[in-house]
Amino acid sequence: MAKSIDVSDLDIYYGDFLAVEGVNMHIKARSVTAFIGPSGCGKSTVLRSLNRMHEVIPGAHVDGKVTVDGQSLYDSAVDPVAVRRQIGMVFQRPNPFPTMSIYENVLAGNRLNSKKMKKSEADDIVERSLKGANLWNEVKDRLGKPGMGLSGGQQQRLCIARAIAVEPQVLLMDEPCSALDPISTSAIEDLVHELKSDYTIVIVTHNMQQAARVSDETGFFNLKAAGQPGHLVEFNATPKMFANPDNEATEAYISGRFG
Repeated sequence: MAKSIDVSDLDIYYGDFLAVEGVNMHIKARSVTAFIGPSGCGKSTVLRSLNRMHEVIPGAHVDGKVTVDGQSLYDSAVDPVAVRRQIGMVFQRPNPFPTMSIYENVLAGNRLNSKKMKKSEADDIVERSLKGANLWNEVKDRLGKPGMGLSGGQQQRLCIARAIAVEPQVLLMDEPCSALDPISTSAIEDLVHELKSDYTIVIVTHNMQQAARVSDETGFFNLKAAGQPGHLVEFNATPKMFANPDNEATEAYISGRFG
């Protein structure tokens, strides 16, 4: 079940340094939300705070609230590992586990959750996830071969298969196409369109055209000045953001006048 996410008064710290300040937004279920903005404005930091990956960095912490369908993620009773199972992450560079086969890469998260699986159940998860990532037909005859043997675009789809194998409700993607060629990028964008019928997707991208193509809503982040915290300037439906944004800074960024 895809879930909506509410972010209220979110401040994100690295030690004493306030990296991002005062973020408020509602991310709809079964939609694609893009985060755009210049480098260093905190969009990836905000993304990582949505599944508590941010706090893997020593000294990093947040103030404020993130709730998924009403459940507070930062509640003291909430297990961060359970959060990350519910909210999957796909990183900038494809990162299949180098020693594992394609088959075992897909199952890595399920095995981590220490479920004992029958072979038939494992086979089903692998097939369902690879089909979900539009990779099945390309790899079904070499599931025992190393995941690292795939092309970059295939490796990224393998990582998406690995993320959806544990049936998360939300999928976070941190510039998933920045290391890929245009054809692979197009394949990932098509896949994002298909996946949003089952998942809530949040994607960080530096590519304006990509944000315009894949997302339903867009958040524009910026910095007032170097060394100042990043903040959310505007959050709106994507067609509006790109045609008629509320904020002059948004328009300047989107039209390429700065950033």
